Amino acid sequence: MISLNELVQYLDRLFEGFPEGEDPSNNGLQVEGGGEIRKVVFGVDACAELFRQASERQADFVFVHHGLSWGGGWRRLTEITADRMRSLLTNRISLYAVHLPLDANVQVGHNFTIARRLRLQDMEPAFDYHGCTIGCLGVFPQAEALTVFAQEIERALSTECRIFPFGSENVRTIGIVSGGGADAVAECARRGVDCLVTGEVKHQDYHVMKEYRQNVIAAGHYRTETPGLYAVAELLTRKFELDAEVVELPTGL
Repeated sequence: MISLNELVQYLDRLFEGFPEGEDPSNNGLQVEGGGEIRKVVFGVDACAELFRQASERQADFVFVHHGLSWGGGWRRLTEITADRMRSLLTNRISLYAVHLPLDANVQVGHNFTIARRLRLQDMEPAFDYHGCTIGCLGVFPQAEALTVFAQEIERALSTECRIFPFGSENVRTIGIVSGGGADAVAECARRGVDCLVTGEVKHQDYHVMKEYRQNVIAAGHYRTETPGLYAVAELLTRKFELDAEVVELPTGL
């Protein structure tokens, strides 16, 4: 057991350094519950089902990638927002959100965790997002077929991939940008990246990928944004001996 203040200060330090103002999320402690933490639940999205399961598990603290407070914050606590807040406050559960800093973090972030699961080498931060470096670049010792690589992603992330095979049949240099990372296509092409792995692509991305002759694998927005949760949960368990559990609520998207 540790205090809420101690846990928040530790997480704030872990994710510090990402430029403020570049993330629409209000990262950090968004809802303050009780003062002592024994059980932490992790989830991708701050939603009623996650909060219900956190309450059932007698959690004191919920850590999410997509929080409740964005931009200028709440204007009205009504309808589903009121229901979500009521669930947290009634059960004295704190809510902590980390959006882009969890994508970018070298130690426990989604992208570097995915790269380690895929056994990439020579990993380095890469890909610009509004002046911030948010993704990961790595290489295989030897090139392998794009279709084989997609199967490895499916095993590593328990997902189904969609392949956009607009580049070479064999890949070695891999870029990773979790979530909706198709904005990195042009930079990948300029840097000679053989394949970009991201969560999802949109209709307007199709011709951009094709015209840049850039291989892209879409592994699912949800599935590419769970690895960092497991990494943080493992870290907190090891450091503070907390009971930490990731609650999977996959969207299929």
